Amino acid sequence: MAKEKTQKGSRSYHRSSLTPFKRLVDKRMKTLKISDEIHRKLTATVGTLMAQTGKMQTYQDAIEALLEESVILPAELLMQIQSFIEENRHLGYTTKEEFIRDAIRFRLTWHSGKYEYIEIPKDQYEWLNEAIKEMNTQYRTAEDFVNAQVKDALEKYETWKIMTKKH
Repeated sequence: MAKEKTQKGSRSYHRSSLTPFKRLVDKRMKTLKISDEIHRKLTATVGTLMAQTGKMQTYQDAIEALLEESVILPAELLMQIQSFIEENRHLGYTTKEEFIRDAIRFRLTWHSGKYEYIEIPKDQYEWLNEAIKEMNTQYRTAEDFVNAQVKDALEKYETWKIMTKKH
């Protein structure tokens, strides 16, 4: 059976208890001492892995996933991210991990080559949004307006191409 010792907020796991769901006996296993907080996080990671894979997972699986799939970021960058999240709660981010996943997805889309992005100074973008609402236009947002302008210009271009070929 698993041996568990609790000493000053840490747990000691005998090699046979490193896998909570099945017993592994391997002379190469080592004893690992971790704090209660790390134990809680490791157990949560095991749960996440089980949800992702649909299979039973062990603490060893969780540690291997962390070692093989983790990215180490500079502490300064992590502090910047945490500060950004705290200062911009209205954006809906609650954890650094959530923000980082979203940022990576955005950059992958950005670099995929499927889209082009343009920069518009924020004050002009907000002013355009305000103008669109106040003027009661057919557009709901500045983005709708810009997309409609691009579509209109391309339609005019197609017409122009047809007309110039006839002459």
